[in-house]
Amino acid sequence: MLSALSHPQLSDCRRVYLRNFELPANIGIHEFEKNGTQRIVVNIDLFVPLGATTPQHDKIDEVLDYDFIHSTIRARIAVGHINLQETLCDDLARVLLAHPLVRAVRVSTEKPDVYPDCDAVGVEVFHFKPAQKGP
Repeated sequence: MLSALSHPQLSDCRRVYLRNFELPANIGIHEFEKNGTQRIVVNIDLFVPLGATTPQHDKIDEVLDYDFIHSTIRARIAVGHINLQETLCDDLARVLLAHPLVRAVRVSTEKPDVYPDCDAVGVEVFHFKPAQKGP
């Protein structure tokens, strides 16, 4: 992936990320996928403004706590069956982007066990928070 931090809207941001979070999910359109779970791998990048997330006192409440990312993924998977990876990516992106500190989000999901002759099949989305309207 090209560095998203080179995008002008993110030049004053830091990236907070969660890498290769592997968990079982009830996901897929085929009947055999609806009867149980399969492994998925989730990767998240959140872009947050440095001015709002540069700690002055080395305290967690001065930054975006990455527990938020982890718990958001677990909560969405716990809702139940998801047909499409696209739906999962969009759902995660929407919730993560709603956080007041998040300016942009990249979400990717992978199903590593679909084909024996490749590492994974997956989907990725990248979204910016809509621009704030001035007074």
